[in-house]
Amino acid sequence: MGLELVLLLVNRPALQTLVDLSWQALYSGMEKGEFRHIRPPADSRLKRPFDIDAEAELLDWMDSCTVEGDPTILEAFSSLRDGATGLLHLMHYASPGSWEVWEGRAFLYLDVATGKPVPHVDALYSEDTWNETTRRLAGLPEDEFAESVCLDWMDRRKELGETLDEKEDPKIVPTYEAHNRASRTLVHAITRWLGEPALVGIIGREHLPAKEWGHGPWNLEAFLQA
Repeated sequence: MGLELVLLLVNRPALQTLVDLSWQALYSGMEKGEFRHIRPPADSRLKRPFDIDAEAELLDWMDSCTVEGDPTILEAFSSLRDGATGLLHLMHYASPGSWEVWEGRAFLYLDVATGKPVPHVDALYSEDTWNETTRRLAGLPEDEFAESVCLDWMDRRKELGETLDEKEDPKIVPTYEAHNRASRTLVHAITRWLGEPALVGIIGREHLPAKEWGHGPWNLEAFLQA
């Protein structure tokens, strides 16, 4: 189906609690499921791994690392070549959920959100694109954005000479519903991001190196170097 663009919401206090732990304390606690109370409540409209899956992924990664002594997590991650991957695992653990969409469809949503075509795939993840997206979607009713996205999608199909008759193409209705649902959920995720001081939005791409996720001080590599 293609790669996915991800908007990961991260609870900053929860993340800070985890990075302040020592390596051994984090490992032992994850093994025993002792940090589940730290996770923010899951957002039913967003995607989030189950506790046991998030813990297992982090532990598997930690098992692949060589760390001397018992440094704090932040010290350890900062010293490791692939420390950003560990940080991304922790961010997923400290998250109420993420908005995820196929990269090909992301062009449609962000074109409509910014009011202009996103010129290339790298721009889907740029700070400028997301600054404009959050600015324009902040406070916008979900219905209004969803309608704009679906109308734009139908116009694009017409321009390509493709049918909108569900009798000719049975995928029309499910695709329409998917665009409607995804566009509403994007507004929901951005509303939470901008409306809750404890949350920060981290933009990334499936299989993109973890150090390239996020913008500014919340770029994962910059976070570890601060």
